[in-house]
Amino acid sequence: MSLNKAPQNNVFYRNQNWHYPKIERGEGVYLFGENGKRYLDACSGSAVANIGHGNKEVAEYAKELIERIAFTHLSRFTVDTIEDCAKKVSEWTPGDLNHVYFVSGGSESTETAIKLARQYFVERDGGKTSKWKVISKWTSFHGNTLGALAMTGITGRKKMFDPMLAQFPKIPQFYHYRNPWGCETLEETSIKCAEALEAEILRQGPENIVAFISEPVIGSSAPGVHPHPIYFKMIREICTRYDVLWIDDEVMAGFGRTGKKMAIEHFGDAVPDIMCTAKGMSCGYTPIGAAIASDEIFNTIMVNGSGSFHHGHTYASNPLSTGIALKVIEIIEREKFVENCAKQGEYLLSKLETLYKYPIIGDVRGKGLMLGVEFVKDQKTKMPFETSAKVNAIATKHCLNEGIVPYPGGGSADGLRGDHLQITPPINITKEEVDELFNGLETAIKKTCDDVL
Repeated sequence: MSLNKAPQNNVFYRNQNWHYPKIERGEGVYLFGENGKRYLDACSGSAVANIGHGNKEVAEYAKELIERIAFTHLSRFTVDTIEDCAKKVSEWTPGDLNHVYFVSGGSESTETAIKLARQYFVERDGGKTSKWKVISKWTSFHGNTLGALAMTGITGRKKMFDPMLAQFPKIPQFYHYRNPWGCETLEETSIKCAEALEAEILRQGPENIVAFISEPVIGSSAPGVHPHPIYFKMIREICTRYDVLWIDDEVMAGFGRTGKKMAIEHFGDAVPDIMCTAKGMSCGYTPIGAAIASDEIFNTIMVNGSGSFHHGHTYASNPLSTGIALKVIEIIEREKFVENCAKQGEYLLSKLETLYKYPIIGDVRGKGLMLGVEFVKDQKTKMPFETSAKVNAIATKHCLNEGIVPYPGGGSADGLRGDHLQITPPINITKEEVDELFNGLETAIKKTCDDVL
């Protein structure tokens, strides 16, 4: 039975069991509630508000653009903002990822990527190609539309909709803390996980596999988890060997969040065939995402093939959103926020690692300012709390009381159990603000220990 804590109005809130404090405004890394309470946005909403709130330069530019041109449909027109943003995005992506298909968000991005992959093989090999299955991983999240949810590997998030989903094959995540092989090093775990992809391709038949999708640094399903660089080197070789496209899901990790322009740069020079982006592309100032294709994919479909991608959304390549995203990316470059993210992320991670002194802290991990703290009932056995204990909700309540906004999650241990907090503050955060974040978080964890042990 619902607790009916949400405000009583006409909004269909996401969770009727949450009370929803009302935010009146944001400034920098802070949110301000109607009661005057100040919150440090330690998760940037959901790793979205990466340059903080209330940026006046973006606001002034958006006003100018709205007055000039609000909307055109890409089936008939192009606009300078669309072309300029695509050029800028392609400068941020590695290798030959030069062709940017704009959409409205992350789920649309991953959904677009798998349709693009399917059409690539149809155009290349003919309509009788049997390639359609996408291999993804357990403990992964790729979005909430039906195609994206079919790729998602957190069972608790998709069980209700299973009858409606394509049953795509899954392999283990590069989740060293909970690796199923008993590997002692991250490199060993990463090798085993890459080998699992080859085994699954052979099990399913390479002729049936259209793509493999992976985040480079895991977001909400197991925040901060990442592999050894050998992983993506092996993935690239395996995908090429078996004629499978590699989709790199950087919806959360891209555009500076991990202290690199794109998170895949942490792991060598392997280049994916398609990259998915969203959140940090516009930092929340407008809804936007993109699927970015290689020269090979673009040329096969659009130059040497039919010349038409069988896909589209009304707001794909919205000139207003692309213009705002371009302005945001220019600000990130000019202000050197990626470099700041790397510096402050290293500092914050070093402070988070001191939390192991609290018995409920099982694992701390991450890259840049894409960090995660995992809770356990027993540090030695790594046993998770039962979902009924609501540990992530308790920790979140204490964080909010301390004026810190984390991003809680669950299911990392077995799809249902496994509590964690994602820590992804704006990438322009200062050292002093990092200290404030950590102090509030540590106080909240102390109080959570008292409540749950």
